[in-house]
Amino acid sequence: MTQLQFSDVQQAAARIAGVAHRTPVLTSRTADSIARAQLFFKCENFQRAGAFKFRGAYNALSRFSDEQRRAGVLTYSSGNHAQAIALSASLLGMAAAIIMPHDAPALKVAATKGYGAEVIVYDRYKENREEIGRRLAQERGMTLIPPYDHPDVICGQGTAAMELIEDAGQLDILLVCLGGGGLLAGSALAASALSPGCRIIGVEPEAGNDGQQSLRSGAVVHIAVPDTIADGAMVTHLGVHNFDVIRRTVDDIVTVSDAQLVDTMKFFAERMKIMVEPTGCLGAAAALHGVLPVEGKRVGILVSGGNVDLARFAKLVA
Repeated sequence: MTQLQFSDVQQAAARIAGVAHRTPVLTSRTADSIARAQLFFKCENFQRAGAFKFRGAYNALSRFSDEQRRAGVLTYSSGNHAQAIALSASLLGMAAAIIMPHDAPALKVAATKGYGAEVIVYDRYKENREEIGRRLAQERGMTLIPPYDHPDVICGQGTAAMELIEDAGQLDILLVCLGGGGLLAGSALAASALSPGCRIIGVEPEAGNDGQQSLRSGAVVHIAVPDTIADGAMVTHLGVHNFDVIRRTVDDIVTVSDAQLVDTMKFFAERMKIMVEPTGCLGAAAALHGVLPVEGKRVGILVSGGNVDLARFAKLVA
């Protein structure tokens, strides 16, 4: 396994330039007052397909050979990576098949189909998506691009943190949403190089702290499917490529509750006028609820996505 470096993130940035959006970095005096720090929100809810996942997906698919493009791409995802692969495949003129859980958000399923992908449904509590993916990829001759455990995906995701630091300047702390670890690993590669003194912190839901357990034990820990409103972080373990980066670059991993995620969704909507999905609130929730000390610091926060349907959003924040 080749050890990933910041130069790989720079190459990914060149590939996605002009295709992925350079999303805004927003600030809020109210947020700064609550956290008693300077907060810089990198808003990937404004990214194509509504989340940072487009970066890694397009970077990976753009590197396909002509033969791979003819056969198409296959992946598994609860939603954001599914949409990102479907859109990227459409832009690059290739077929896409997406394995999605039966309880995936309807908005994300509809968007994935809308981009032209075939959706294959499975039961995440009874079936193993990785096994289904490997089998179908072999049967169909398609290339499998997993949602986080892939070098090109990791490096594509790292471009978000790269842009954040370029726009906001040096940071003391970087807070990154953590599910499978693609965004955290990629962000850590970028932040380690561009802001060397920055502490890199992953944030995951309390119910799914496999990343925290893994970092502290020194080995990838597997857990049951977590019960959390953060559907993008309902994963059972980190990826091998991700953990290789995380264990050598990430300072700590902390957790937040679902109640704190809902409160942060409300804050974004009421005070910053943006819609953020529960998973996208992980990093911000840690800063706004004092989960770790940030007072007096310059804090970068990756807001990973905004793909939540209106009915669910309304129910959660009501």
